[in-house]
Amino acid sequence: MINIREILRLIHEGKLSNRQIAQSCHCSPTTVGAIVDRYKEKNLSWPEVLRMDDTELESKLYPQEINLSKKLLPDYEFIHKELMRKGVTLQLLWQEYKEQYPDGLQYTQFCDHYATWRKLRNISMHQIHRAGEKMFVDWAGLTIPVIDQKTGEVLNTYFFVAVLGASNMFYTEPFLSQDLFSWIQAHVHTFEYFGGVTEIIVPDNLKSGVKKPCYYEPEINPTYLEMAQHYGSAIIPARVRKPKDKAPAEKEVQDVERWIIAKLRNQTFFSLYELKDIVQKLMEEANNRPFQKREGSRRTLFETIERPALKVLPAEPYEFAVWKRAKVNVDYHIELEKNFYSVPYQLAKQEVDLRVTAKVVEVFHRNRRIASHPRQTTRKYHYTTLPDHMPSNHRKLGEWTPERIVHWSTTIGPHTANLVREIMARKEHPEQAYRSCMGIIRLAGNYTPQRVENAAKRALAFGAISYRSVLSILEKNLDLTALSEQVSLQPVVHDNLRGAAYYSRGVN
Repeated sequence: MINIREILRLIHEGKLSNRQIAQSCHCSPTTVGAIVDRYKEKNLSWPEVLRMDDTELESKLYPQEINLSKKLLPDYEFIHKELMRKGVTLQLLWQEYKEQYPDGLQYTQFCDHYATWRKLRNISMHQIHRAGEKMFVDWAGLTIPVIDQKTGEVLNTYFFVAVLGASNMFYTEPFLSQDLFSWIQAHVHTFEYFGGVTEIIVPDNLKSGVKKPCYYEPEINPTYLEMAQHYGSAIIPARVRKPKDKAPAEKEVQDVERWIIAKLRNQTFFSLYELKDIVQKLMEEANNRPFQKREGSRRTLFETIERPALKVLPAEPYEFAVWKRAKVNVDYHIELEKNFYSVPYQLAKQEVDLRVTAKVVEVFHRNRRIASHPRQTTRKYHYTTLPDHMPSNHRKLGEWTPERIVHWSTTIGPHTANLVREIMARKEHPEQAYRSCMGIIRLAGNYTPQRVENAAKRALAFGAISYRSVLSILEKNLDLTALSEQVSLQPVVHDNLRGAAYYSRGVN
């Protein structure tokens, strides 16, 4: 409210200009000028003003406005409820009010009276939220234990809490963890319960939702962001150490702790489903409970104002997916959980994004999907390679089998074939040895088949079973030096050695 007495005091005692007085009293110079004009118009003196209280002073300066009939005063409860509707403003409500009461309050008084009513009702100005605009989410601090019937282990359950800004309709559900999967599932279940989606989701800066908190540009967890995009919502985290940004969530967490968790503190639960069933019933009771200071309940306000303003749910619920960064190897494969998946060979040595669901591994480069593979979960060190991802000189290799590679190595010599067999035998899967074997075979083009055969013989003699060993022997011309008679050329014994017969079953 404008402090009329202070404005008049500064005029008489401070000898300040209208602009200076306006800065001191936090109003406009025009307002100061209007009060001074009204003061002079009423022929009041400063000593007379000092003898009056504020009510009398206002009645002297604004007799018509102060003595307005109560019939002309707006219905502030109605105004407060209407402001929750999308697109409704105080300006619009005042215009509708003036159409009904042409002699009613002017716009400034209309706003001032409403602000006074709101303060008396303890309704914070910052908590007037548009219907369908914001949903506040958080984890409650209190937990409820659940006993595992099989092991007797006591497990804590954590309560997810979501509340709509306009109607205060809330949703809560217990989970056995606060991990990312539980966080996402909680949102999916919340949207299903409300039957729609808000424009904005306001979380705290917890790690499941916000990867890197920042006052200006917080980095949202990729899975959380994808979930919001799926539902057509935006994520705007509350600022760090700014509790008013998420006051509805703070308040609703307290309500859940008092109305639900505290009520169940003396009960024993043997399954999460049993606990969820009781929590669901208590949540419905709380949402249907009448307001103390106004008509209706969370449920009635939700049905009349909030539900129509929510966005429509997508046809399918969000499927949980984890996003990861990976670097493409020189063999144009990325590694995930000790399995390997191909990408176009042009992306070798570049970084890509992986989207991993229960059944599919998708690879993205600069937000464009470049590969999709079935997720391998039954075995490790498995290569999944698409022919289109291979350079033309590698595609033929993709059709080879261990038997074909061994058969080709025999064209160089028996020692080369034995070395290739041994390299494959030392791998859990022969495919892992393809590159090493092909590297040895291709050395014959640079060093002649005879030199490669001699190098293979020397590598076997010294147990140097690798492509690098053969290359080193050739580079140092050791293949041209006779082997010592003491060196044994007995086959290397290895637990995983499949033997020559395994790779000599015939070539297709």
